[in-house]
Amino acid sequence: MDTEQIKILLERYQQGSCSPEEANIIEQWFEQINSRQSTLVDETALDLQLDEVKQRIHEQITPAPRVRRMRPWLLASAAAAVVLLAAGLFWFNSQHQSTVNLPITQLPITGSNRVVKDGFVEITTPKGHQENIKLDDGSTISLNANSKLRYPEHFGPDERSIYLDEGEALFNAAPDANRHFVVRTAEIATTALGTTFNIRAYNAENKVTVALLTGKVKVDQLHNSQANNSLILMPSEQISYDRQLLSLIKTSFSKADEVTAWKQGYLVFKDAPYIELMTGIENRYGVTVINESSKTAWNYTGNFRNESLAEVMDIICIAKSLTYTIKNDTVYLVNKK
Repeated sequence: MDTEQIKILLERYQQGSCSPEEANIIEQWFEQINSRQSTLVDETALDLQLDEVKQRIHEQITPAPRVRRMRPWLLASAAAAVVLLAAGLFWFNSQHQSTVNLPITQLPITGSNRVVKDGFVEITTPKGHQENIKLDDGSTISLNANSKLRYPEHFGPDERSIYLDEGEALFNAAPDANRHFVVRTAEIATTALGTTFNIRAYNAENKVTVALLTGKVKVDQLHNSQANNSLILMPSEQISYDRQLLSLIKTSFSKADEVTAWKQGYLVFKDAPYIELMTGIENRYGVTVINESSKTAWNYTGNFRNESLAEVMDIICIAKSLTYTIKNDTVYLVNKK
């Protein structure tokens, strides 16, 4: 949850307008934070922060005729949650974040499988691992977990072709006026000159996404006989190719850090469908998620930085009224009893 979601839930809870399910979810969430908060911040410092946040909550929330009063310890836990989450979100969204000195949450840059076959270099990364690649032309590629990439041992005189067969990668194409830098997935081809862009194309997901950070790219829809099947992207624009509708849709994004958050081992979800959410968790923690619950289609919004797998699953399961078990490297989602 972000601070805006917390504020909305607190207002509805205080005014007694929460549904029984929502009230149950927020109380369970507060209980978990209350049981952990003493290990997160110094008690004296927390008391000072709580006083300030409590005052702000009282100033911002006007009691309604039907008021459901929050128990004192719940209000304290809610205030603590606002303080801690606001601080975390502020740090994550800072525009001065270093892209060189990565935090310890970064996934290991090891464990990939690299082979040379039929004149191509093939690189495959398992779950829980990433790979950094530098090409002969000076271009660089960061390959996310559970991904497969191919490229020629030596580029030809006319084109620099890269094949992202599965997964996600961040490309920084070195300028070369005579040879276009082209990245192909099964459905689209992205052409660039001196450009930084991110492509996500996991086979299990319903869409392929290209997000442009710098420069300019042209995205062509393959296997389409229509004349107008290309889109031009400028910085902070992205396209999504729908594998069912066979269509390209252009949108924009405001924070480049969220597009490349996976490089630092962060998880950023914005109304993400279930399969995208589980793909991110599997890649980050090197696990397999099996959904044995009756809830198979739902979306989720939230950010995670340093949380453990158990903490991430705790938060998601509370929000979706599910529970889970972890056995070895497998997470099982089940209905809450």
